[in-house]
Amino acid sequence: MATPLTFARFISALRAEGLTVEIVGDAEHHNRAGHGGWGPMNGVMIHHTVTSGTAATVEICRKGYTSLPGPLCHGVIDKAGVVHIVGYGRANHAGGGDPAVLRHVIAEDYGERTLRPTRGNSDGVDGNAHFYGFECINLGDGKDPWPSVQYDAIVKATAALCRVHGWSARSAIGHREWSDDKIDPRGGLFGDMADFRDDVAARLKVKPGGGSPATYTVRKGDTLGAIAKRYKTTVQKLTTLNHLKDPDRLAVGQKLKLK
Repeated sequence: MATPLTFARFISALRAEGLTVEIVGDAEHHNRAGHGGWGPMNGVMIHHTVTSGTAATVEICRKGYTSLPGPLCHGVIDKAGVVHIVGYGRANHAGGGDPAVLRHVIAEDYGERTLRPTRGNSDGVDGNAHFYGFECINLGDGKDPWPSVQYDAIVKATAALCRVHGWSARSAIGHREWSDDKIDPRGGLFGDMADFRDDVAARLKVKPGGGSPATYTVRKGDTLGAIAKRYKTTVQKLTTLNHLKDPDRLAVGQKLKLK
């Protein structure tokens, strides 16, 4: 558990992690105060927007809808990896969720498995009071790609808040792990949230604002070319560094040195 960060410290933590942060309007004072609590903070929740286009998405997440007023998150992470801060304080992003999941997040004791909530928005506990929320621009259809620069920004934003609060990567969850009626985030590198937490954990081992982690664990569907592109290196360098006999043959779970 933790006291919510001040707005200045929240922004500072994100920028210290090497992120490009844009503050939209009076985001510092734009929240749902008076409609429920804000804190203690227990973790970071990741969502996809089911929208496309940065400007339109930022506006939706800032203003919300008639049935669900904004802000709908604290930050919108676009396809280029820019974090747009649309509000701060209580936000309509998490909704109701499974109290058992909240207990496990607080204790950071749920292991590596993906959480499976049994309660949701209509019968759950108030997640808006306890989680920072990032909406990430993606259609959520399992086909819309997650560019590596966007995914890395999501990892960094999550790690930034875990770092400043002294949390491990197990304080990070997806909306689908919180509520049984949600599917986000979906697709690409979000096939298993445990893998996302592994990436956050690797980031936490790197100095704030530093470069790539030292190692990468191969996942299903990975290619050396895609890994090289993501970490701004080359196939040849990775092949030599890891003494690979055949760069086209990677084993799931294999650890690769990145530098």
